[in-house]
Amino acid sequence: MDAIVKKMPGVKQPVGRGPEVERPTVEEAEDAVRTLIAWAGDDPTREGLRDTPKRVVNAYREFFGGYEQCPLDVLSRTFDDVGGYDDIVMLRDIDLYSHCEHHMVPFVGKAHVAYFPNDQVVGISKLARVVEIFARRLQTQETMTAQITQTIDEVLNPRGVAVMIEAVHQCMSLRGIMKPSVATITTQFTGVFKDDLAEQQRFMMLARASEGI
Repeated sequence: MDAIVKKMPGVKQPVGRGPEVERPTVEEAEDAVRTLIAWAGDDPTREGLRDTPKRVVNAYREFFGGYEQCPLDVLSRTFDDVGGYDDIVMLRDIDLYSHCEHHMVPFVGKAHVAYFPNDQVVGISKLARVVEIFARRLQTQETMTAQITQTIDEVLNPRGVAVMIEAVHQCMSLRGIMKPSVATITTQFTGVFKDDLAEQQRFMMLARASEGI
């Protein structure tokens, strides 16, 4: 599989809840779906499509549920008693499903997230939850990588954070350049992972271990 590798610059991205917007009503959203069906060339009143607007709106509520949640809250409960543990905490191969903000089509992949605890740790499932929240928003992979990193860094104040996301974008697979086997890889590092090349390489080795590399 070919890979496009993008290493994120050290620019912080906004975290927390999504932007405050005035949302249309459910009825207005369903009307918008009918308009798109007609624009595509079909009849939104025919039997097979009659309930499609309702289904699409319900699906969108699930796809983009991350706007209803704050990742900062997810990491708010931490634990100080780590029994002297002072090495990497890592979650590998977190399944990730998101939607490209440019074409609103899915991109699918995996996230690998690690941090070096300072004086507190968080339940490991919460790291996966942070990934899930940001994935369930309209996204670019680059921005999402930065958002996950910054959120963990701000809340846990660890000695370092490392995030890598590998994903296949259907906006490249199903349209445009039509390259279905191209994976995009983005990374971001802070603290010891950024300053110590050996620790960065160890993270990359652990992230690739499931592939037998």
